[in-house]
Amino acid sequence: MRTLVTFAPHQTAIEQPTELGTSATQWHGIVSKKTVEPDSPSKPWLAHYPESVPATLSYPDFPIWGFLTQTAAAHPRRIACQYYEQQLTFAQLAEDARRVAAMLVKFGLRPGDRVGILMPNMPEYISAINGVWMAGGCAVALSPLSVAHEIANVLTATDCRIVISLDLLAPLVLNGSYQPRHLFFTTLQDRLPGWMRLGYAFARMRKLGFWPPVDGPNQHDLPDELALCRPLAQPVVPASLSEAAYILPTGGTTGAPKAVTLSHQNLLANTSQCVAWVKGEVENPIGLSVLPFFHSYGLISNLLSGTAIAATQILLHRFIPRVVAQLIEQHQATTFNAVPAMLASLNEIFRTRPLQTRSLQFVQVGGAPLVPAIAEEFARHTGATVVEGYGLSECSPCVTAGPLDRTARVGTIGLPLPDTDVKVVDAETGEVTLPLGEVGELAVRGPQVMLGYWQNPTATAQVIRDGWLFTGDLARIDADGFVRIVDRKKDLIITSGFNVYPGDVESILRGFPGVADAAVVGVPHHECGELVKAMLVLNPSARLDRKAFDTFCKENLAAHKRPKLVEVVAGDLPRNFLGKVLRRQLREPVSMNSGQATPQSNKSLADRGYEALVAALRE
Repeated sequence: MRTLVTFAPHQTAIEQPTELGTSATQWHGIVSKKTVEPDSPSKPWLAHYPESVPATLSYPDFPIWGFLTQTAAAHPRRIACQYYEQQLTFAQLAEDARRVAAMLVKFGLRPGDRVGILMPNMPEYISAINGVWMAGGCAVALSPLSVAHEIANVLTATDCRIVISLDLLAPLVLNGSYQPRHLFFTTLQDRLPGWMRLGYAFARMRKLGFWPPVDGPNQHDLPDELALCRPLAQPVVPASLSEAAYILPTGGTTGAPKAVTLSHQNLLANTSQCVAWVKGEVENPIGLSVLPFFHSYGLISNLLSGTAIAATQILLHRFIPRVVAQLIEQHQATTFNAVPAMLASLNEIFRTRPLQTRSLQFVQVGGAPLVPAIAEEFARHTGATVVEGYGLSECSPCVTAGPLDRTARVGTIGLPLPDTDVKVVDAETGEVTLPLGEVGELAVRGPQVMLGYWQNPTATAQVIRDGWLFTGDLARIDADGFVRIVDRKKDLIITSGFNVYPGDVESILRGFPGVADAAVVGVPHHECGELVKAMLVLNPSARLDRKAFDTFCKENLAAHKRPKLVEVVAGDLPRNFLGKVLRRQLREPVSMNSGQATPQSNKSLADRGYEALVAALRE
């Protein structure tokens, strides 16, 4: 297996700005790999960094749009992105971004104003978000997985003056209670293959009528408006890199809807950390960009890191396994950032149709726990090094990653990235730092930690204390600094005084014959506090033998961990678009019943969102 090494052209040592964000001012950098600061926790992970990875970094002093302008200057004719048959060079992409910036200024954007972006992965997303930054604005991520009232809530909370949208997604804005001052539309129709183009036209007509969506002085055709604008000569430089650059709606670490606010400094730092992790040299990095750009994982690992290393990004607006397999072969892709469900689906393809290339060099997986067997099978099919990482939107999002020198440890989320401190604290108070090897709540400190939740200082204070972000995840750190996620703090089950971590039980239940997947939740009980309940998804031809199942549990699980309640689920478990099981839905009083079709409310967000995105693009 080969490991990708990439060269970051922007790793010049530049003086760090003196004015930083709330959390960044409390971050202490590491002087060298062998040095541990007196006021910092022990950092055993530094001894296990690959030789090419430094313990501390020098960060750029330009705004986040600087990655695009520098790469365009250094590699103007290199292909920046390919979407179906459309190709754009870095010079073209940078010019498009400057045109977007000029257009936004023309329509009244002022420094600090928020601009919503409602698009799937397409070239316009890259130019739009960089254009917002070049105009001095703050980009607001709007998810195609949302419904109209959710979009309206985000627009209202952030007071978005302008929204840039795909035409088919425009009803999510137009049908909401908040109407921005200006709404710009673009389309996919002219770039799709013939049969998909016809389907798109039909879906567009069904959603928007026979005429274009532009209707009134505040609605505009994006390509037409850009054609009327000259590229902005001088992009806006914010007064401080601690100014907000990106707002991302999220459930937050405590579950209630919030909006993560990330600064230029946060995004610069996390991009630089990710690039440093794969530092080296490669002639022509080619990455599959399937993770959505409207999520911080896709934004950092694909859009920004790809731009920073001058990688060609193969864009796909929706994960379709056979199409992804074809793209790997067609473009000789070298990198792929994914979620576990993607690897599992691709494994099914490769079993019957072996991959015809060994170009794929490394795959970074996050978003949900990675089953080792899935990773091992994918590595056999592709020859790629598969490592697991961890992050959360509040950390821009990347916190840890498996080392790419073949020293990654199965079942762990790797080591903290450069300049990132982690510790485990008692889950009750968060005030006691626990010894290595013990389970507690994971806390993170580093330059990638968010400014806070948008206009919500109370919620911010609940999760950021003394510069440490409390993640809500239960974890343990081993003697070498490798981190293992045990479970979500809120998912912990306490039964008769015993702690039960759902992930531990689920991994055992998946080993029972006929079980395709499993989720474990706690059900309130007047005597025990909570009972352990298992939700099982069976293989198509399997039937559950409860007696055999109970015997299996007795042989493999401690008494307090054994499920007292068992439910067979029809269809899939409810998941978010990153493939993570939504246990809170499973805890709801009305659950999925055996033998019944999965209700609409239990569809995954990915299914719900992409059905809303465009029916014509479905298989």
